[in-house]
Amino acid sequence: MTTAAELQTVVTVPARFRGPEGSANGGWIAGTVTEALHGARHDSAVEVTLHAPTPLEAELSLRQLANTATLTHGDTLLVEAISVAEQLTAPAFVPFNEAARAEGGFAGLADHAFPGCFSCGLRSPGDGLRIFPGSVSGTDLVAAGWRVPMTVTDEDGVVPDAVVWAALDCATGWAHFKPGEFALLGRLTAKVERRVYPGGTYSVVARATGREGRKLFGESAVYEVDGTLVAAAKAVWITPA
Repeated sequence: MTTAAELQTVVTVPARFRGPEGSANGGWIAGTVTEALHGARHDSAVEVTLHAPTPLEAELSLRQLANTATLTHGDTLLVEAISVAEQLTAPAFVPFNEAARAEGGFAGLADHAFPGCFSCGLRSPGDGLRIFPGSVSGTDLVAAGWRVPMTVTDEDGVVPDAVVWAALDCATGWAHFKPGEFALLGRLTAKVERRVYPGGTYSVVARATGREGRKLFGESAVYEVDGTLVAAAKAVWITPA
């Protein structure tokens, strides 16, 4: 039963926003649930835990109550988001031209486990984001030059935060992966500081920050061409058993 203080909506994830085949891109769905929690406000970071893969083209229940938002499919909890008082550490800025050159070393060009991924997949320009993080010479960073498609705006011509979360997502995995390797996003904590504009150019930067058993840790950031921080995130990935 929905209480007076609870907001509930039914949502579906279009197939365009897939990560692994058959399920939503982790960053995009995390950002979508965050938008339900925060709206257009960017006053705190949000920690999003992915409990199960989010199915595509299915009716899902999105509930928002106080400082928590959840996404469920029937009785299955898929995603949970909470506001957190946390200062995120962003990896160092990499200029756009240098980030774009690093794309040549993107491990997914040789062997990509999820080539249809909205964020890092080998999709047609304008369909996916085509963020291909490769190693930046002389550093522990991976980076990519992000050319924001005009086709990722909402009905008001604004790039939704869900798209920015998608940009922050996969780079943290590719900071670890070799060709053909993969893991699934388990948790993403992020804060968007500024708007992203369609047709703009940005640097996406990430680095690996550790490993513990099947868990991989990383952090990422999106920067404007002058080095202004747009958004930052930290992630936990779970490798296959």
